[in-house]
Amino acid sequence: MAKVVGVYCTSHSPFCYMPPERWNDVRARRALRADVPLDDLETNRAKAQRIQAGFATLRQKVAEAAPDVVLIFGDDQKECFDFRNFPAIAVYVGEAFEGVLSARDFAFGQGAGAEATPAPRARLNGHPELGVSVLRGLLRRGFDPAFCMELPNPEHGMGHAFMRPAESLTDLRTPVVPVLVNCYYAPQPTAERCWQLGRAVREAIEEHPGDLRVAVVGSGGLWHTPGAKNAYLDETFDRAILRYLEAGDARGAAAYFDAYQVPEGDESQLVTVRGPQSTGMPGFGGPQGGTREICNWIAAAAVVEGTPGTVVDYIPVYASPIGVSFAYWQLA
Repeated sequence: MAKVVGVYCTSHSPFCYMPPERWNDVRARRALRADVPLDDLETNRAKAQRIQAGFATLRQKVAEAAPDVVLIFGDDQKECFDFRNFPAIAVYVGEAFEGVLSARDFAFGQGAGAEATPAPRARLNGHPELGVSVLRGLLRRGFDPAFCMELPNPEHGMGHAFMRPAESLTDLRTPVVPVLVNCYYAPQPTAERCWQLGRAVREAIEEHPGDLRVAVVGSGGLWHTPGAKNAYLDETFDRAILRYLEAGDARGAAAYFDAYQVPEGDESQLVTVRGPQSTGMPGFGGPQGGTREICNWIAAAAVVEGTPGTVVDYIPVYASPIGVSFAYWQLA
């Protein structure tokens, strides 16, 4: 049967790939809350080095685990899906997919009217056999996921929540099974439901008849509401989540996440509840915006519930602002 050999969680912010010399240029074009600290260039360079060290640690751990396939919990931000049909959960069961790599010149860091250097693309292999086992296993366990045999929007390709960790943590030759979770657009699955998803995926992997070594990745986060008015970074919230994950208590992290209530008047978290990129529908408890990508970490950590995790680093990048972090659970 297939077995999980490791779980790896990583942020995927553009700031992880952008030269630190441009961070404060981007910040200057954002309406951050007045109390967000301002780091100088030397500090930003040091933080950028820590980010690359975090990627390097996870990449080494993935290589040591020698997976035959990587399953990634990530979210789609209207790259594949749109509001004509936006599933809460979807499993990609196709033979292969293409997408944009991160080694690019992000135009939003260069001012109005700037054009990005054409983004390089990569073609990654899927793993239909494992994808179908996960899909069927979820259906047997009370989930009703959508599935994709091809990308709904091939011109763009697979979303950045999958391409960036594949690029940063793998050799781009290891097959990838994307599990797409709606984190951005209310109403989204709760963190508790994402914990249940991770547990069900673990069982489905272990039911797969093939002798596969499977690495699991949680992509995104931590706290961030990119581009939102009065955006800020709640480091206390992030560090509480990381303490739960270090203790092997992903369900505790889910309960903590869902219990959070958006403060009255917090405009920064309206990004996915109200506005041109939102549904206009209310969400459930928990933070809104990109912070809900923490649910991808919770799903991944639920795969190894009860196993203490290792947090490699937590880096507050105030120019975004975002809490960048890396963590892993090495099993074999």
